[in-house]
Amino acid sequence: MRWASPVAGYPLQAKFTVVSPELYAYLLAHNPAPDAVLGDLAEETAALGSVGSWQVALEQGALLTMLARLLGARRAVEVGTFTGYSAIAIARGLAADGRLLCCEANAEWAAIAQRYFVRAGLEGRITLRIAPANETLRALPATPEIDLAFIDADKKNYGVYYEELLPRLRPNGIIVIDNVLWKGRVIDPADRHTSTKAIRELNDRLVRDGRVDTVTLSVADGITIVRKR
Repeated sequence: MRWASPVAGYPLQAKFTVVSPELYAYLLAHNPAPDAVLGDLAEETAALGSVGSWQVALEQGALLTMLARLLGARRAVEVGTFTGYSAIAIARGLAADGRLLCCEANAEWAAIAQRYFVRAGLEGRITLRIAPANETLRALPATPEIDLAFIDADKKNYGVYYEELLPRLRPNGIIVIDNVLWKGRVIDPADRHTSTKAIRELNDRLVRDGRVDTVTLSVADGITIVRKR
């Protein structure tokens, strides 16, 4: 199937696989299986109700670990820790002397995360700050020393978090941004919700941002990987 290309002179041909529940189960079976710590955390998070769906997908966790290892990351920042699954995934991929700073505004979710950091033996490598993330980020040194950052928090402030992190990211460092497809709502012109508008605006800004290289992927609810030039 072909359709009009948004890039002048570049024909596009649809090349994607619709993922059925059965195919997704196959995908999960061919990713690293979560250990008992992550398995128990996933169960406890699911028991929270509808907010449990905010936890990153299994394959996203595996990808974050892989990226941290590929970068040899020593300094990482997570904006939006929730109950800690993605934080554990990142921390496990860090170099031996690596440290992860987690930003989480909800004390109840942070308490769950902290318990699992201890279970995972990572409490000495993760600093969890319970405060608005923009305050935590603005208090960081201005020097570009962050290797890896992950943004998965309140969508209306995505642009703020990105602009606070980018100057502090080292050249060739990476920012991973979650939920960039927003369950398809980004292409619905009738959806004028604040969160949807914020994600659209950041997506459009990243395409034009000469400070970075980007790739957007249909992993889970969509992720964009941003590399600082």
